Amino acid sequence: MTAIRTARALAARTAATTLIALGTIAGASAADCPIEIGMVMELTGPAGQYGQAGAKSVEMAFRDLNEAGGVLGCDLVADTRDSQSQGTVAVDQANQLVNVKKVPVVIGGIISSVSLPILTSVTAPAGVVQVSPASSSPSLTAMGREGKTGGYFFRTITSDALQGTAAAKYAMDQGLTKLAIINVNNDFGVNMVKEFSSAYEALGGEITSVTPYNERQASYQSEVTAALEGDPEALYLMSYPVDGATIARAWISQGGPQKFLLNDGMNSTDFIEAVGAKYLEEAYGTSSGTTETASTKYFYENYGAMSGGIDPSAPAADRSYDAGAIVGLAIAKAGEVDSAAIRDAIPAVVDPAGEPIYAGPEEFKKALGLIAEGKPIKYEGVIGPVEFDQYGDISGPFRLWKIAGGEVTTVGQMSAEDVAAIKAGMAK
Repeated sequence: MTAIRTARALAARTAATTLIALGTIAGASAADCPIEIGMVMELTGPAGQYGQAGAKSVEMAFRDLNEAGGVLGCDLVADTRDSQSQGTVAVDQANQLVNVKKVPVVIGGIISSVSLPILTSVTAPAGVVQVSPASSSPSLTAMGREGKTGGYFFRTITSDALQGTAAAKYAMDQGLTKLAIINVNNDFGVNMVKEFSSAYEALGGEITSVTPYNERQASYQSEVTAALEGDPEALYLMSYPVDGATIARAWISQGGPQKFLLNDGMNSTDFIEAVGAKYLEEAYGTSSGTTETASTKYFYENYGAMSGGIDPSAPAADRSYDAGAIVGLAIAKAGEVDSAAIRDAIPAVVDPAGEPIYAGPEEFKKALGLIAEGKPIKYEGVIGPVEFDQYGDISGPFRLWKIAGGEVTTVGQMSAEDVAAIKAGMAK
C-alpha cells in the first residue's frame, strides 16, 4: 500500500509539473501579444506641435490595423516617449525602447536633430528599424549612401535636397528676389540653407545675409538686427512655430519688410496667431506635398475625432499615419516580429505591382488577407503612393502655400519632375 501511495503521489506531482510547464508555455505565447512599437516624438519643446499631431496619427493607424483583425494575431501598441525636441533626451528614450524593452521598430523623430542621433547612437548600431515621418535632412541620405544605416532607416517625407530647390523657385515666382535668411542652427537648418542658397542664387536671387540662431532664447533682437543689414526685401525664416513667432515679431517690430518665405514646419495656426495674421499677408511657404488618394479622404474625415481636434493638415500628421500603417503592414508581411525581416518587408508593402490598398480598417482587413495568401500589395497612403529607394528615401511633389486671412491656403504644387528639371538646369 505504501508503494502504491508513493507511486500515486509521484504521478500527481508529475501531472502538476506538466500542467505548470504547459501553463508557462501558454503564458509565454500570450506574452508575445500585444506587439509593442517604440515611438519617440517631440511632444514638448519647439517642435511639440508636430510631435503631438504625429503621435496621434500613428495611434490612429495602429487602431485601424487592430480593428482589421490585428497583426500576426496581435494588437499593435505604441510605447510613446517624449524627446522634448532634444537629441540627447531622444537618445536616452530610444535606448530604453531598443536595449531594454527590445522593440523591433522605432517611429520617430519628427525633426532631423532628433532622428539623426537616434539613428547614429541607437537604431543603426542595434540593427533596429527606424521610420521617421518628417525628418528631411540630406544627412540621412548621406548616411545610407555611406552604408551607415544598414538599410534600417526609412522616412515618409522628401529630402531637403529637393525642397530647397522647390522653395527657391517658388520664392522667385513670387517676386522674392532679395532676401535675408534666419535659420535654426541645427542639421535641418544648416542643410536647408545650403540646398536653398545654391538653387536660389542659380535662379538669379540675392541673399543679403545668413544668420543662424540657437533655440529657446528669450529674445532674438540681435539676430534680427544682423539680418536686416543689407536692405533685404523679404525674410526666409527656417524655424519652428514657437521660436519662429518670436523671431517674426522681432523682425516686424524692428521695421523689417512684411514679406516672408517659410519652411514646412511654419505651416502652423499657432505661429500665425502668435505673430498676427495681418502681418503675414505676404507669407509664402513650401511643404512636402501629397498626391490625393482614397487614403487622403479617409484621413481628413476621421483624424479630427481621433486626435481630439488637431487639424489633419497639421505638419507631420498625414505622413505619420502612413509611417504607422507601413510599419504594421510590414510586420504582417514579415510574418515575425524581427527587425531584419521587417526591414526587408517595408518596400514590399508598397510594391508597384501589388494590389492597391488604402487607409482604414476595411482596407487593412483586405490587405492582411492578401498578405496571408502570399499576394503583393501596394499601400497608397495619405500622402499618396510612395516607393522607397535603397537609402529609405521617397520622392514626391511639393505643396506651395501662402497665408491668407489668417489661414494657410494651398496655391499650387511642384512635381518631383519639375524639381529634377530645375536641378538639371543648374548643373549645366
